[in-house]
Amino acid sequence: MKFLPSSDDERAEMLAAIGVGSVEDLFSDLPAEFRGARKPPIGKPQSEIEVRRDLGSVSARNAHARSHAHFLGAGCYHHYVPAIADQTLYREEWLSSYTPYQPEISQGTLQSIFEWQTHLALLTGMEVANASLYEGATALVEALLMASRLVKGRHRAVISKNVHPEYRETVRTYFGNLHFEVVEVDDDDLAGACDAQTFAVAVQSPDFFGRVRDWKEARAAASSCGAMAIGVVAEAISLALLSPPGEAGLDIACGEARSLGVPMSYGAPALGFLACRDAHKRQMPGRLAGETVDAEGKRAFCLTLSTREQHIRREKATSNICTNQGLMALCSNVYLSLMGKAGLRETAVQCASKAEYLKEKIAAVPGFAIATPGPTFNEFAVRGPKPAREVVAALADKGILAGVPLAPWFPERDREFLVAVTEMNTKAEMDVYAAELSRLR
Repeated sequence: MKFLPSSDDERAEMLAAIGVGSVEDLFSDLPAEFRGARKPPIGKPQSEIEVRRDLGSVSARNAHARSHAHFLGAGCYHHYVPAIADQTLYREEWLSSYTPYQPEISQGTLQSIFEWQTHLALLTGMEVANASLYEGATALVEALLMASRLVKGRHRAVISKNVHPEYRETVRTYFGNLHFEVVEVDDDDLAGACDAQTFAVAVQSPDFFGRVRDWKEARAAASSCGAMAIGVVAEAISLALLSPPGEAGLDIACGEARSLGVPMSYGAPALGFLACRDAHKRQMPGRLAGETVDAEGKRAFCLTLSTREQHIRREKATSNICTNQGLMALCSNVYLSLMGKAGLRETAVQCASKAEYLKEKIAAVPGFAIATPGPTFNEFAVRGPKPAREVVAALADKGILAGVPLAPWFPERDREFLVAVTEMNTKAEMDVYAAELSRLR
């Protein structure tokens, strides 16, 4: 086939070099029954119309935000994206076939990245934001690695246990192959866990259980030992209403920006972000788009501080991330530009106020209680009289995606589940939700 990079003779030469007779031999470690022995029930040939009809019937079996009342969160939230946003993505300014290393053919892409960085800097209260990362979990990893470069000679990172468990797991996976130590503690124990070997303290707000935390706790703990203070955000809409990490003097802000215009798409793709103080920008991972002028003195944009070669220098690079999630960052930039300050704040206010309404409704149902103490933004944990999986399954049968059980991450909390409320939820949905809970007692 003309699109394969090697010919039959070249493939035979490679197989001979590694001592196998065929491509099939490369999979000999797999049991035969899993190597194509069972053919899928494809059936007879069909027309395009028939295929579309059949695939549509399969797709219709999915429970999703359009078919059900949606109260799922835990890091992925259901927000409205204006219809014009999708159409804006098709404009020819963005359709560069190449990454923005060559500014002469990438001005549209570079301008979008520059604007997105500006939005994130304003939202986080930081001076500089980079050109995006994969998603929230690896954004935290990159923030910690950045902190280790800024506070050299130390090997210990202190992370709140209330940071998203998948973010913490990702940190442990990365750090397990490095010389760093990860210490996970309750928020009240942050300062006590810090010592002369601590290079970073990371706290999330709203935390995984939805509680709004005080960024100053992380700042105080980090300052006590000369470490970097890192603020993690998994629900970026909260930045339009709550005090940003930069306002409390934190050094780095990172997390997940998918809520800012990127569809849920059954969980992926996502959009990580990282912002920091101006003094720390030379240790930022990934790319940074800046403003300049061209040969004619006109406004122009280009990548700055790091070159393409920086990203392929392996251990000498600030990061081996070789993408800027360009399309997702573009989606987010378009969304933020369309919403503006007033629209974004209105969205955040609706999230918070509707969540408070549902909290009151659920708290009034006998047998159920709010398990997240203190103030929350748009998410909270609920404790019920039976295992959360049973509650969630029962409400799914009623057309309600009631929440995310905590048991997969916290086995001891098997009767609790996370409930997220956004501007997309109606009062009628919330009233029905509470009514159906009352029937489960």
